[in-house]
Amino acid sequence: MTIQGTGWKHDFLLALCATLLVLAINAISGFPTIADLGADNDSMLRLVEVRDLLAGQGWFDLHQYRMGLAGGFLMHWSRLVDAPIALIILAFQALGASTAAAERAAQIIWPLSLYGLTIFVILRASRRFAGTDVAMPSLVLSTAALFFLGIFNPGTLDHHNVQLLLTAAGLWLLMEAPFWRPAALLSGLCAGLTLAVGMETAPYVAALGACAAALFILDERERPTARDFGIGFAVIASAVLAATIPPPAWGVAQCDAFSAFQFVIAALSGFGLAAIAGLPGQSTAGTRLVSMSALALAVAAVAIVFFPQCLASPYAGMDERVRTYWLNDVVEAQPFLSVAVKQPKLMAARYVTPFIAMLLIGLQLRSRRLRREEALVAALLVVAFALSLWQVRGSTFSVAFAVLPLSAWIAGIRLQASAAQPWRISTRIAAAWLVSLNATWAGVAVAAQSVVHKAPGGINSDADHALTCGKAADFGDLAAMPATTVLASSNLGSAIVMFTGHRALAGPYHRNVDGNLAMLDAFMRTADAAHAIVQREHVGLIAICRGNSEELSLAAEAPDGLAARLLRGDVPYWLELDSSTAGKPIELYKVR
Repeated sequence: MTIQGTGWKHDFLLALCATLLVLAINAISGFPTIADLGADNDSMLRLVEVRDLLAGQGWFDLHQYRMGLAGGFLMHWSRLVDAPIALIILAFQALGASTAAAERAAQIIWPLSLYGLTIFVILRASRRFAGTDVAMPSLVLSTAALFFLGIFNPGTLDHHNVQLLLTAAGLWLLMEAPFWRPAALLSGLCAGLTLAVGMETAPYVAALGACAAALFILDERERPTARDFGIGFAVIASAVLAATIPPPAWGVAQCDAFSAFQFVIAALSGFGLAAIAGLPGQSTAGTRLVSMSALALAVAAVAIVFFPQCLASPYAGMDERVRTYWLNDVVEAQPFLSVAVKQPKLMAARYVTPFIAMLLIGLQLRSRRLRREEALVAALLVVAFALSLWQVRGSTFSVAFAVLPLSAWIAGIRLQASAAQPWRISTRIAAAWLVSLNATWAGVAVAAQSVVHKAPGGINSDADHALTCGKAADFGDLAAMPATTVLASSNLGSAIVMFTGHRALAGPYHRNVDGNLAMLDAFMRTADAAHAIVQREHVGLIAICRGNSEELSLAAEAPDGLAARLLRGDVPYWLELDSSTAGKPIELYKVR
């Protein structure tokens, strides 16, 4: 029995134990991430999408009708994530659970199941990477790293956890390809699925495909790996097109969601890779390099000629006001320098361990050639770290990938115990454990910040940040009122459509440009100008959350605007404060 090829049941049991431990911690504390969803707008709107699907909205209809201007707007998310959540809810309803209980079960089961599966995948990948028993360090590091990422918390129905699982599985299976024949095909399937779920993972998918091609170029024995990966990638892209896109829209290109553009590129690159790997006469590395280069040029030419609009920056066409007052405040979209200056704790937790992991691989490279598994992990880790410098969301992947070299490092120190004094080995192991945990660096950052600076005060203090208006109770008064269109800051939009029956004019989504611009105009212009916008958009209520950073930002930028006036208690004649909401987290103003 080898460490790499067997022991999956053991790893599955370890992952299950870790998942049950996290479940117990959340249960004892009353599932706080469900009780207060805070700023997790995507998870709230995902549940709304699932509700709409179960209520009869069409499978291919991704409109969110209760957000934005009249008629709503088309969301860019995939039904591939809605479907399993809906099935969990239906299963519990079939067992007699109420709708609320079934939804709560889905909010717990779905993210924690993904958490356990991701730990399992990292355990298997760590064994293959290290070639030795790394179960304990890999288990501890992956459990802690994924826990502090927050994307697997109960209540988190967003798609980032699905993407991390599929991307990590794609990497692991590509590592396993020489030892398990179906692995390369499954790796291609995972790559295609994670691309279908969201375009954020396109760079990792491209990296996996490039790795499969590079393996074949360098070693003719990798022919089955390249062929099977390409087939899996192209086939799943075809299946996703048929399953999630209505036939009339098969020829329509959407740059931010799976569509004709992604399908054509995936099918061409996937089938092209499989065809080249299957052709005879590819006996030399030079011949294989020429063939792969020709394929790359063909894919690039198709993208440039037929889909030039999708080659620009994803935010190139965004309205400058939306960029300034919304995108620049989205934490996951911030670059490294902004995070380092404004949120040193987040910077320390997300960037230090991946950097150490890359350093460890670099030190190995100085003394010897990287093994196949090490090269694959290095490629994905470098890509993820580079993306995290552009947007912090990339660190979600780099933190997870870093577990592999870090756990191998700890295991390697332990194996040296017989060659050194026990106290030296114990010290080295303890130090390795400490520097490999994200929580360690986050704690160091907090300690350093408390020494250098005073504790923050004013609206940025922890007490004020608690006023995020993310609890169902915060929206109780609003939910009790007759349905209408509500004017509120964009980061309240998802909560409004989840907890009430109202429409939200604004919402934190780049496709809701018109609704967000209407909100900005209403809140930042004079009361008379705001009144005209309110009448035009048939707004019946205005909701103000006094601890909301977005509203405070708008008030600071436009001190004479409607938002600033309402925060000062200066209510224009055409509005009336609902006295029952005065002093509550959310104050409501009725349009006369």
